[in-house]
Amino acid sequence: MAWTVNIAGAPGDPLPHSFYERPARVVARALLGKVLVHAGRAGRIVETEAYVGAHDLACHAARGRTARTQILWGPPGRAYVYFIYGMHWCFNAVTGREGRPAAVLVRGLEPVAGFDGPVRLDGPGRLCRALDITGAQNGADLVTSGLRILDAPGVPGRAAERGPRIGVDYAEEWAERPLRFWVRGSPGVSRGRRSRAVP
Repeated sequence: MAWTVNIAGAPGDPLPHSFYERPARVVARALLGKVLVHAGRAGRIVETEAYVGAHDLACHAARGRTARTQILWGPPGRAYVYFIYGMHWCFNAVTGREGRPAAVLVRGLEPVAGFDGPVRLDGPGRLCRALDITGAQNGADLVTSGLRILDAPGVPGRAAERGPRIGVDYAEEWAERPLRFWVRGSPGVSRGRRSRAVP
């Protein structure tokens, strides 16, 4: 399905591969306000987390290159979708230079189109379930496949916050790095952690 979602005049074209060919922390902030689409549904991205490389102890690449994680090594602009806790799919966009593993986890959305009624999209598991994102989309090209991120107006600095990532306490000093970005006051942001912003 070809999507042309108009949000405040946005053309709705898929973000190009060049958008993803930047450091994960840059892409994580830049994705706020963009629109994730799949299976006839669309949501505005309001929360992300950057995983910046094999040296980042919270990044799956820190455990080495495996059949599960090889997509993290690129090329950028591909989907990295994995299963956790035996119950949730999580969607990431691969970023940076090919051969250097990094990605951005999309943690929260606000509904834009295609939902039959009220829906909660706060949390990576909920949003993947609502947009029918599963392991079948692992490795998908985010520019040409049915799973895409569309261009839309970004989020100004005064409306965005950053702070520690969620659920990575095992990652030692990396657990408190301010690599999570979110839209202040959005109902799509993970609950219970909105106050942990840093300057």
